[in-house]
Amino acid sequence: MKIAVVGSMNLDMIVHADRIPLKGETIRGDGLEYQPGGKGANQAVAMAKLGADVAMFGCVGDDSAGRRLLENLRVCGVSADAVEMLKGVPTGQAIITAGGGDNTIVIIEGANGYVNVDYVNRNREKILEADLIVLQNEIPEDAIAYTIRMCSDAGRTILWNPAPARALDRDLVERVSYITPNEHEVCLIWETDESRVGSLMEQYPGKLLVTQGEKGVSVYIPGRGLQTLPAMKVEVKDTTGAGDTLNGAFCAGLARGMDELEALRFANAAAGLSVQKYGAQAGMPTLEQVEAALAGA
Repeated sequence: MKIAVVGSMNLDMIVHADRIPLKGETIRGDGLEYQPGGKGANQAVAMAKLGADVAMFGCVGDDSAGRRLLENLRVCGVSADAVEMLKGVPTGQAIITAGGGDNTIVIIEGANGYVNVDYVNRNREKILEADLIVLQNEIPEDAIAYTIRMCSDAGRTILWNPAPARALDRDLVERVSYITPNEHEVCLIWETDESRVGSLMEQYPGKLLVTQGEKGVSVYIPGRGLQTLPAMKVEVKDTTGAGDTLNGAFCAGLARGMDELEALRFANAAAGLSVQKYGAQAGMPTLEQVEAALAGA
C-alpha cells in the first residue's frame, strides 16, 4: 500500500523547562534545540520509520531550514520529490515549550500556506498514485477540502487528523475513511462536551478515533462496542509529536494489512515509545522497537 501525506513541514524551536509557564510568568529554561517537525512531515516520518512506502506533498522555503527538512525526510526514508522549495518564502516554524510532561505550541505558517489548491492540482496524478491519503489542518482549508473531494471521488482511503481543531464541513467528514481528533478537538469540532463523545464514536463506527493522552485511544467497533486501548505506562519526557506518531503508526499498521483495532494497538505502542524521548521526529520508534514493545506487553 502506498501512502501520500499532504500537509505541513516546520522547523520546531523547542524550549525545555521544568514546567510550562503561567500567563505573564517568566521562568528559567533548561535548553533550546531545533528539530524537524510539522504535523504532515511528522506523520510521514513516523510511517517511514515503521517501514511504510510514503511520499510527502508540501512546501518549504528556499532557506537553510527548508533544506534541512528536505534532507531529513530523505534520510528517514520518505519520498520528497513532490515537495516544492519556494524562493522568497520562509519555511514554516513552530515555537514549542516542553515541560512537566506536556507542551504548548505556536505555529508560524510560512511556506505551508502555499500548499493550496493549485499545488494539489499540479500534483494530482502523483497524489492519486497512493492508496491512502493523509491530511491535517496545518495547510489552507480550501486545499484540504479539495484534496478530500478529489481523493474520495477517486475511491481512495483517506485519514484526516483535524488538528488544529475548527468547525468541519460534515460532507467532508462523511467522505473520509478515518478522522482522528484528540479529546479536546472532538468537543470543539462537534460543539459538544465530553459526555457525548462516546455516542459520537458510535455514530461514526470504525471511523472516529479519539486520542486521549495518558488515557489512550478509543474507537467504536460494530459488534464489539466502544473499545479503549490504554496508553503505555512510561516515564514521559516529551509529548511533542505523540499524536502524530499515533496517526502515522495507525496508517503504517493499515498498510501492513492490520484491521482497525490491530492498527490502533500498534499505533498506541508507537506513541508510548515516542514520549520517552525528546523531539517530535527524533523520538519516533522503529518497527523493531514497536514489535518488541508489543511482544513484551
